[in-house]
Amino acid sequence: MRTFESAGIAVPDVLLPKQGAALDRWAVVACDQYTSQPEYWAEVKRIAGDSPSTLNIIYPEVFLNEADPDSRIRNIRASMRGYLDSGLFESREGLVYVERTVEGRTRRGIVACIDLEKYDYNRGSTTLVRATEGTILERIPPRVRIRKGAPLELPHILILVDDPDDAMIGPVAAAKAKLEKVYDFELMQKGGHLAGYRVNDAALEKGVIDALGRLADPAKFQAKYDLKAQTPVLLFAVGDGNHSLATAKAIWEDAKKEGAGLDSPLRWALVELENLHDKALVFEPIHRVLFHLAQGRDILQELEAHYPGKVKRVPVPNVDALKKLVESSDRTTHRIGVMHAAGYEVLEVTGSPAGLPVGTLQAFLDPFVKGGGAKEIDYVHGTEVVDELGRKPGNIGFFLPGMDKHDLFRSVILDGVLPRKTFSMGEAHEKRFYMECRRLG
Repeated sequence: MRTFESAGIAVPDVLLPKQGAALDRWAVVACDQYTSQPEYWAEVKRIAGDSPSTLNIIYPEVFLNEADPDSRIRNIRASMRGYLDSGLFESREGLVYVERTVEGRTRRGIVACIDLEKYDYNRGSTTLVRATEGTILERIPPRVRIRKGAPLELPHILILVDDPDDAMIGPVAAAKAKLEKVYDFELMQKGGHLAGYRVNDAALEKGVIDALGRLADPAKFQAKYDLKAQTPVLLFAVGDGNHSLATAKAIWEDAKKEGAGLDSPLRWALVELENLHDKALVFEPIHRVLFHLAQGRDILQELEAHYPGKVKRVPVPNVDALKKLVESSDRTTHRIGVMHAAGYEVLEVTGSPAGLPVGTLQAFLDPFVKGGGAKEIDYVHGTEVVDELGRKPGNIGFFLPGMDKHDLFRSVILDGVLPRKTFSMGEAHEKRFYMECRRLG
């Protein structure tokens, strides 16, 4: 693995299934998707069958509350070792240029390793790599149990770069015809098409590194965002998979305490880099569903009491009317859709101290759920899912507007991390599928 510390990345040795493997069974969607839809994962298991599959080396979060998680973790480790020992993989050194086509759009990325020495997920971080949303610390220990000591990692982490000139990926994409194609196939479950090309051209690789170096130049960075001198550079913003990256960071910090050197593979995490300005990259809102509301408590009355005199409830006849009104939110009036068994309405909150509707809602939901107002909260993608789940008796769904992706870097630089689960890069079936692996030890 070749490292470029000033740019915060390294060129990895990736492991890919050898030619002839059934890649449509190998690749499955990120583990943190469809967390309230076990039927989705049952279908994934049916499709994968007995073939080698990343399903066997990840822990889908829909199962995190099962009775015996340790048994699943043991099976994951055994599958990883079995895949390594059986000769399933071949190793290739190099960046991987990726094209993902779904919903008629082709999103481009580059698989590389990110330097965990330059990443800090804590609020107020000024590192080269930063979280874009609040990190839920309780979600890290279960993930550590899964990753710690594992011989492989496989990424669903997407890292954003604010590259309006398309200098990082554009030249590689233009030259893909001369690159080594390493995979090209249809993904399962409406996941679209995935193709990957090893960047086996030294000049193109250097172009990627040099482009990142220019974006990380302090003077250019400060001029770009009209910042004060000495403002620390933000080069990489975590778009998806922040808790997985935070887990890798926690393991690396523990490894250092145990004597690991800076040349350890644990210092690095395999990710996909994407350009914020990619036209195929769409920011979608993440909605909330609360399950099993406590009897005798009226969640909407409590929300009104949380923001006394600031909430207006507007009944609407259907989902389309709800969406239209919610999407008219502005800085002074935050509009939040409500879906419950009795129908639809929109909450209009004026004078909220939060900068975004998601912040207004989450500031109420956190203490409500913690205080026993609901058994569980889930974060879901897509109108149909929040409507279907929220309208079930005893549940409630909250529908949120999206944010402008071009506000992301400036918001993180000036205001710090956004409220957790503020945005999603596409809907659930558009999320990254596991494909490449890397040895951790």
